[in-house]
Amino acid sequence: MRNYIKKKISLISFLFIPIIYFWDPSWLKFLGVQPYWPLFWLLPWSMIYGPFDGLIIGLILGLILDSLSVDSSFTQIPGLIFCGLWFGKLSISKYSFEEHLRFGLICSIASFFCGSLYFFQILIKYWSDHVIFLYLTSIQNIFAQVFITGLLAPLLCSLLLKLFQTSKGRDKLTNFID
Repeated sequence: MRNYIKKKISLISFLFIPIIYFWDPSWLKFLGVQPYWPLFWLLPWSMIYGPFDGLIIGLILGLILDSLSVDSSFTQIPGLIFCGLWFGKLSISKYSFEEHLRFGLICSIASFFCGSLYFFQILIKYWSDHVIFLYLTSIQNIFAQVFITGLLAPLLCSLLLKLFQTSKGRDKLTNFID
């Protein structure tokens, strides 16, 4: 049983993303905004398995999160696909202090990109309304999410990277049938 769990650890951890995303723990918020949870899992996984698998998993992750969200008129898919592709092109270097800080910087940039894409979808949809300026306060939310994502990324991404590297040779997430 222990070997099976080690072999499927990436799949098991993948299932926790929607749970944490919608659980919305209040003790991990900054200015009322939670971190962008999918990036914490997508970054180390894509770095190990490459850009094509990162693109596919970004699409799957976006579909899952969009299907579970209440507002179906806006999507997270383009941002997660781009991030999965970008993260897959990054290389893994030695474990050092700089590598951990690099995770924070990369996740901060990706969080800004995904938050901006989501915000532009809202702007485009409500462009003709006269209440467009009410949505400009969400820029503060984007920067709060960038900050909290960048703050937690070094810890969470480093742990997940070590976890995924131990199971890399045994199984891939996209290989569901044994």
